[in-house]
Amino acid sequence: MIKANGDLKHLMSELNAQRDDSRKDILQRFFKTGPGQYAEGDIFLGLNVPVQRQIAKKYSHLGFEELSRLLSSDIHEYRLVALLILVEQYKTASSLKQKKKISDFYYSKRRRINNWDLVDLSSYHILGDYLLVTKQGISRLIKMSASSNIWERRIAMVSTFAFIKAGRTKEPLAIASRLLADKHDLIHKAVGWMLRETGKRASEATLLSFLDHNAANMPRTALRYAIERLGPKQKMYYLNIKKVL
Repeated sequence: MIKANGDLKHLMSELNAQRDDSRKDILQRFFKTGPGQYAEGDIFLGLNVPVQRQIAKKYSHLGFEELSRLLSSDIHEYRLVALLILVEQYKTASSLKQKKKISDFYYSKRRRINNWDLVDLSSYHILGDYLLVTKQGISRLIKMSASSNIWERRIAMVSTFAFIKAGRTKEPLAIASRLLADKHDLIHKAVGWMLRETGKRASEATLLSFLDHNAANMPRTALRYAIERLGPKQKMYYLNIKKVL
């Protein structure tokens, strides 16, 4: 139970007031919250993301202590709103020093960023962008890609979207290569998604070269995501390459 005061209490009250039990049940099934599933124990209120974005903007002044309390909750929307607030704070930060504080805080709370939407709506906006603008490279992402925690591995992959949007291909391909042998479908999807975006936003030629070298050994889900924007003949070529080799 979160001990809340002032604005934090008001934020939680607003989220709770929007509770939709019929949608909550759908989300809990969709996000695999049952026993033994990847998000076991995650609790949903049933809010949609636009509503959560509106509330996050209203409370974007909250400090790290309040955000820590939200991130400690098992309620999914509490954690997502905390992350949306961090994204807003990072985007409006007036100095690199402040961006560093936000990025460091985000990284310190990475184990609470523990569902795929939480990762996808925050990681590249904060951690990925900070590594890009500070030219620190991706050593932190490489370390995370080797984690036993699925969410750290997904953060590592999706954070490279910041590099892709800047026209960079080296970083996303480096992380993708390290995750090609991953056993989890959610990582396959993240790898394929970032490969697709690499071809779309940075260099299709680089994507094709990567596929030429790796398609035969890629998980099927990752491959299908990666080739989504290719022409029909190219798709068939890469889908059938395992049969040829």
